[in-house]
Amino acid sequence: MQRIRLRYTKRGRLRFTSHRDFQRAFERALRRSEVPMAYSAGFTPHPKVSYANAAPTGTGSEAEFLEIALTEARDPEVLRGLLDASMPDGLDIIDAVEARTSGLAERLTASVWEMRLDGVDPEDVRTAVAAFNDAEAVEVQRKAKNGIRTFDARAAVADLRVVADRPGERPCAILRLVVRHVTPAVRPDDVLSGLRAVADLAPPVPAAVTRLAQGLFDEESGTVTDPLAPDREAAPTAHSAVAGAAVATAPEGAGSA
Repeated sequence: MQRIRLRYTKRGRLRFTSHRDFQRAFERALRRSEVPMAYSAGFTPHPKVSYANAAPTGTGSEAEFLEIALTEARDPEVLRGLLDASMPDGLDIIDAVEARTSGLAERLTASVWEMRLDGVDPEDVRTAVAAFNDAEAVEVQRKAKNGIRTFDARAAVADLRVVADRPGERPCAILRLVVRHVTPAVRPDDVLSGLRAVADLAPPVPAAVTRLAQGLFDEESGTVTDPLAPDREAAPTAHSAVAGAAVATAPEGAGSA
């Protein structure tokens, strides 16, 4: 059985696609592309697809991940092209590797988010960001199934800064934030609630939020690394494959005096 890991996006209006809607679109793409999927056992078999840490509905993303299991080997890049051609524009399959290591979900420990705030003075945003970063804890509330939940939004934020702004009649500010994946999950809208709590920052329109990356968080550098890199590094190179074949087919005693 071969396992393929895919990276996909949610762009434009498709950011409002729910996770269930994406699942349906992806399963249609699997059928159209005639992918030799492995299926689960039982009375209602399902294609073996594992989703990892999907972005909330309404947020864009350049870094969503899933893994599929195949009954026959396929070239990852060819498979990526077939699936991408069968998906709606905006739900784009942009990367594929053969799974050669374990624990993809374990390598998704943080996300890099971009948050565009329209209609707010950039200086007010900078003041709120500084207050948030200086706070030891920032308690926010979120409506949950069992009622209102209160939790700290500050501890999960490894980095928060203003990366661009536009003053004037139509002001805006763009924030870049790195958020660790913790329990309970801290989402970009929770950080926005935190900015409101510490500095009364309240944009007049909803923020436009996009996940730029997710992967393993490097505490030393403060960066989020590519979670598919270990699979690429574990793949045999063309030279090593040829050398391996030569060793396997060399007659006994070859190379001896």
